[in-house]
Amino acid sequence: QTCALPILAVDGVCLTVTGIGDGTATFDVGPETVRVMTIGQLTPGTWVNLERSMAAGARFGGHFVQGHVDGTGMLAAVREDGDAHWLHVAYPAALRPFFVVKGSIAVNGISLTIAALREDDLDIMIVPFTWAHTALPSLSEGAALNLEADVIGKYVARALDVRGLDARGETQS
Repeated sequence: QTCALPILAVDGVCLTVTGIGDGTATFDVGPETVRVMTIGQLTPGTWVNLERSMAAGARFGGHFVQGHVDGTGMLAAVREDGDAHWLHVAYPAALRPFFVVKGSIAVNGISLTIAALREDDLDIMIVPFTWAHTALPSLSEGAALNLEADVIGKYVARALDVRGLDARGETQS
């Protein structure tokens, strides 16, 4: 007999639910997950973003978020702009090839759009609905963030790299 266990993303980290009861869920978390994602830093009472996986064939309305975190960044600053908020996020150099202005990024599992991009940091504008319905307001400056680059961008970058080409399609020197 087989048992299909549910998948739940916790702050953007795709995990298999191994138990449910009394308002809690349990997961098996491997050492690699703890090492490269913020999940190992969570403490009881920490607010997190939770999202069920999308069923195959379901209506799709955003970018592809796999729950396969590419690295961690840091919330450098939060700034109010009317009823919106701006996140200023520092990111590791290894993720640079995968980010583009107006491209997709998942921050703690939330599908967002990059508004400004620099060598080692980026800006994201958060609309009021997203601010009110995620764990973003609970974060403080300096908080570690799970970052997932757009999967299509990752495949394009990998294909160019395998062929020895740069982002402009020219031979790398």
